Amino acid sequence: MQRNFDSIEAASEGGVAEVLDLNPLPRASWKAVHPFNELVGPEQVHESFWGPFRASWRSVQRRQDIFFAGENHVGDGVWVVSMGHFMGLFDQPWLDLPATGRMAMLRYAEFNGVDGGQIVESGFFLDLIGLMEWVGLRPLPKATGQHFAYPGPRTHDGIVGLDQNPEETRRTHEVLERMIDDLNALNRFGEDRCPPEFLARRWHGDMICYGPAGIGANMTIPR
Repeated sequence: MQRNFDSIEAASEGGVAEVLDLNPLPRASWKAVHPFNELVGPEQVHESFWGPFRASWRSVQRRQDIFFAGENHVGDGVWVVSMGHFMGLFDQPWLDLPATGRMAMLRYAEFNGVDGGQIVESGFFLDLIGLMEWVGLRPLPKATGQHFAYPGPRTHDGIVGLDQNPEETRRTHEVLERMIDDLNALNRFGEDRCPPEFLARRWHGDMICYGPAGIGANMTIPR
């Protein structure tokens, strides 16, 4: 997967389609944020996203802060996760957003389901509202959190390329599942403001939440 990312970054504007064609699954599903929504196959993905994106952004780099892979405990198969920012020169309008002619950053999270060495399903999230703010637009009211180019893990260990301790992985997964159960319980009760003591059940006191633009980031449970 990392080689695929590197090939897309190194490809010329018109060469990204050739890289995508290396994954010869014409019916692979690619689910993304609006306005891209759900696309099928590498041709649609290139026509809707990668082609126009690379035509508007020059010298694009994928600045990964998180990269890991593992078995999906909800369904079958291995999923590969990549998170960080696309960074480049925003030289031409894109999605009706005015070009700045300057460096810009676009936060992303990409999830790829892999089977037999091929991508069979993808989820692709972009903080487009954050990009709107980057170019000087304010589509939403001011958030209580702060929005900026978020840093990677403080420990600088978000790029995981080696097998990990399965017991530690199991414990991490259990904590994550308990956190999800807690948040689901709040949703069922219609609780819009999560009590701090409830978050403290699963979150460290010095937690940092990096939300998308419109929500923003903040530190510690009380904030």
